[in-house]
Amino acid sequence: MESLIVKTMGLKYQPVAVILTNDLPEEAKRFKEGKWGCVMFLLASAMKGKTAAFDRKTFGCPGGGVGLGFGNQYVNFAGGMDGFCYFLSIGNDQWEQGKQIAEKVKPYLRDHAYDDFLHGERYLKDPDRVRKFVDLLPITDVPFEYVVFKPLSEVDPAADKPEVVIFVTDVDRFAALSILANFEGPDNERVIMPFAAGCQTAVLYPLREAGSDSPRAVAGLMDISARVALKRQTGDDLLSLAVPFPMFQRMESNVPESFLLRNTWKELMELKEK
Repeated sequence: MESLIVKTMGLKYQPVAVILTNDLPEEAKRFKEGKWGCVMFLLASAMKGKTAAFDRKTFGCPGGGVGLGFGNQYVNFAGGMDGFCYFLSIGNDQWEQGKQIAEKVKPYLRDHAYDDFLHGERYLKDPDRVRKFVDLLPITDVPFEYVVFKPLSEVDPAADKPEVVIFVTDVDRFAALSILANFEGPDNERVIMPFAAGCQTAVLYPLREAGSDSPRAVAGLMDISARVALKRQTGDDLLSLAVPFPMFQRMESNVPESFLLRNTWKELMELKEK
C-alpha cells in the first residue's frame, strides 16, 4: 500500500507492518531454530524492504519471544525466572544457584554475554523489581503460528490484515509522528513510552493497544540493548513509534490538513538538510 505519511515526510526507512498469520510468507527471513538472535536484526531487514517471520521456535531470545506475543518465554531463560531476574538486575553471581548456572552456560556464551549474565545488565535495581516489571508486561500468547514483519509498501490491507505499523526514524520525524498521533485524539496522551525491551514496545504493547477502545501509539527504542543491535544494522540514531493499524489509518487521513503541509515543518526539514 502507498502511504501519504511516507511520501510527505520523506522517510528513509519503510514502515513495517506487523501481521499475525498461520501462513509463512515465501522467502521470509528467519532465525534458525534454537539459535540466538535479536528481533531488531529482522526489523532492520523489513525496514530495508525484506519480509521477516518468527514462530515459537525461531524468536531469537526469551525477551523476543515475549515481545512478539509468544507467551512468557522468560521461564525458559537459563535459571528460569530467577535467572532472568538476577540477569536484568544485579547479576547471577549474587546467588549460589546462579553461580552454578553461569558455569554451565559459559561455554555457550560470548565474553560480553557471559559478563552480563554473571554481573547483570543493571537495567533494574534488584530481582524483585524485575519480577514486578514482568508482572506488569501485557504478556499474551497470540493465536497464530507466525508473527510477520512486512514492508508497508508490499502490504495489501484487505488480504494481510495488519495489526500494527512500526515507524523507525530520526528524532525530528519521530517528533512529527508523535504530533500526528495526537492530532485528533480525545486527550493529550495518544503516545505512551513504557519501560520495556525494544521488541516489546514495537509489538507487544501495540498489540495490547490495538485491542483498546481508545488505542495509543507506543514510543520505543529507549532500550539501549536494542539500540546497539539496530545501530549495527543501520548505523543511524533512530527511535520507533508503533501504531495500531486503525490509528495509523486515521493518521494517514489527517495528513492533508495537518502541520506537515505548513511552514514550521518545512523549515525544520530545510535546517536538517544543511
